[in-house]
Amino acid sequence: MAKQTKDKRSLMERIKATSVIKESTPLNDSKLYSGQAMCSTAVKALNIALSGKIDGGLGSGALTIAGPSRHFKSLMGLILAGAYLQKHEDAVMLFYDSEFGTPEKYFDACGIDRSRVMHIPVKNIEELKFDIVKQMEGIERNDHVFFFLDSIGNIASKKEIDDALNDKSVADMTRAKAIKSLYRMITPYLTIKDVPFVAIAHTYEEMGLFPKQIVSGGKGIMYGSNAIWMMGRRQEKEGTDIAGYTFTINIEKSRFVREKSKVPIMVTYEGGLSKYSGLIDIAKEGGYVVSEKQGWYVGRDMTLAKTLGKDEKSEANLHEKNYRLKETNCAAFWDPIFETDFDEYIEKRYALGNIKLMDDEIPEDEDEDLEFVVEE
Repeated sequence: MAKQTKDKRSLMERIKATSVIKESTPLNDSKLYSGQAMCSTAVKALNIALSGKIDGGLGSGALTIAGPSRHFKSLMGLILAGAYLQKHEDAVMLFYDSEFGTPEKYFDACGIDRSRVMHIPVKNIEELKFDIVKQMEGIERNDHVFFFLDSIGNIASKKEIDDALNDKSVADMTRAKAIKSLYRMITPYLTIKDVPFVAIAHTYEEMGLFPKQIVSGGKGIMYGSNAIWMMGRRQEKEGTDIAGYTFTINIEKSRFVREKSKVPIMVTYEGGLSKYSGLIDIAKEGGYVVSEKQGWYVGRDMTLAKTLGKDEKSEANLHEKNYRLKETNCAAFWDPIFETDFDEYIEKRYALGNIKLMDDEIPEDEDEDLEFVVEE
């Protein structure tokens, strides 16, 4: 009887060799976790909303940007696309278009070379699903592709179109299921292929005494998205004239940023979107920018300020002069602030931390008084 030769390989090696999934690997060597690329944008506040860090950015996975009309949603997605195409010279953008409401000048304003954009008009969810899955199946992990859908909120289902062609006015109960199916199918591809997917969505107000904004399209969007931004806005005025808007990114869901965080982005008619946009509000909240007199701002070294008395605080000022709000969008104002621990404050304020979920043991002084009661 022939002797059986014992396999000298470790259990993990044998499991990897047996697996039919070619991406199978020990977690500490997995490129799906540690090898994901991150793309920073020029706008610091956007990096914070994406990753909780001022020098972070966009990674792979689905980001859904939702909000009412004229809330900077499409332009926000194009800014992210422009940053991705700028970082990767070989990158292309797949633009799935169901609204046809994004002018060419938007692409130009975001620095996007239109020759690198594949415009794919879609009429229904099923058509979108079939094409996008085939595209994701056909690309390799090292291919740089930015998927952009404008919008998931305004796309019909095939049943809805067929009912209209057959003069039927029945309610469509398939649309939410089709959207859920779309997100369910693309989610593994986005991580395995290491590509981003940004979708624009609409919102509606739920019924109730204190209504809140809900992303339209069903729960599939919530389950399938790595992050969901709910956009708000307020007017910015100079006297009685509207000078622009501050758009607030409300973090409804994120794997990197604390949920319910708010990140402001100011866009003015005169200056557009500055790379320092929104930082003034964040810095004021942390004390890194103060207004010693109304309408004027100065940076402050918080490490030094904490050691000084109330009447000595001005000694911690980082600037020799005060700046008006419109003058703060410059390197001369922000560079001294970036040299402080401002980045650490932002990470503690916004990023999800690594905490231990369970204690190793119960403290001795807490287990003596435990009582167990059995009800008869």
